[in-house]
Amino acid sequence: MRLRISVLSGLLALTFVPPAGAQQVTASDYAPVVRDPAFALGAGPIVLVDESHNNFHTVSPTRIPDSTHEGYITIPGRLGAFRDLLTADGYRVKPVTEGFSAQVLSHGSILVISNALADANVDDWGLPNPSAFEPEEITAVVDWVRDGGALLLIADHQPWPAAAGDLALSLGLILNNGSASIGDPSADRQSFTRADDSLRDHPIVRGRSDAEAIRSVMTFGGQAFRPAPGAEVEPLLVFPLGSVLVMLQDPSGPEPDLERVPNIRVDGMLQGAVLRVGQGRVAVFGEAAMFTAQVTGPERRPMGLNHPGAAENAQFVLNVMHWLSGLLPDALQ
Repeated sequence: MRLRISVLSGLLALTFVPPAGAQQVTASDYAPVVRDPAFALGAGPIVLVDESHNNFHTVSPTRIPDSTHEGYITIPGRLGAFRDLLTADGYRVKPVTEGFSAQVLSHGSILVISNALADANVDDWGLPNPSAFEPEEITAVVDWVRDGGALLLIADHQPWPAAAGDLALSLGLILNNGSASIGDPSADRQSFTRADDSLRDHPIVRGRSDAEAIRSVMTFGGQAFRPAPGAEVEPLLVFPLGSVLVMLQDPSGPEPDLERVPNIRVDGMLQGAVLRVGQGRVAVFGEAAMFTAQVTGPERRPMGLNHPGAAENAQFVLNVMHWLSGLLPDALQ
């Protein structure tokens, strides 16, 4: 199918951003509050955050081009709010600045990979978008998970799904290298709710108590993915009827001929899911801003945990981490 021009124009507005993402910066005034920490301060599991694969989202400060694109400035890592939220819940968050190996992964219980990118696409998001990981790194991660490790894999819109595609496929998921939208495609956000069953019932959604139960999760663009044949996946965020995904030659390039942009319907596909791989646990999400607290654009619009409509996102993130930590059961009981 092909979308009408008016609809597609709105969706493309979400995807055309500079490769450096200079307009997306951490919201300095976001201060997470955790009322019932899972662990004593500094006594929880070690969470390793990948910073060795040109990651758009890091906990450490990152360099981006300045307004002239002739020099660079340093900004706080875009996962700073995620780090602060987990720290308040007792987790110990540490960056990983070297390639994945059994030795590197042995230093943590949970690995977080957010928007990794191949060297070839650092300054050019156009196709092709090769894997961000060497084959031996993928083997190391999968073996580590099978032996009991826990992985949070986040891959937003094109080019990040392709960069993480080989790793995801080895775990049982097929990522779509495009940009997805539900409802009004001109909006810069979308909500998955219990009311319409786009937010599915799961221990992560129920939490450890009624106070941690989730009714709505807000995401900000992203992509849609689906299980590989034979994979047993527990859905969390499910795209409703009318959802679409567009695939561009270059999401950071000039606006294309809209009539020629390929697109697919993604009704029933996923933006969040979990699965067991061997003895380990894996959570995959097709949108990254929901794990951050950022401001974007000249208007400094809130995007992520700090958005007024995302009041339950922080608890949802904690629930995901609690599931990865084994504090929540595999599935409904």
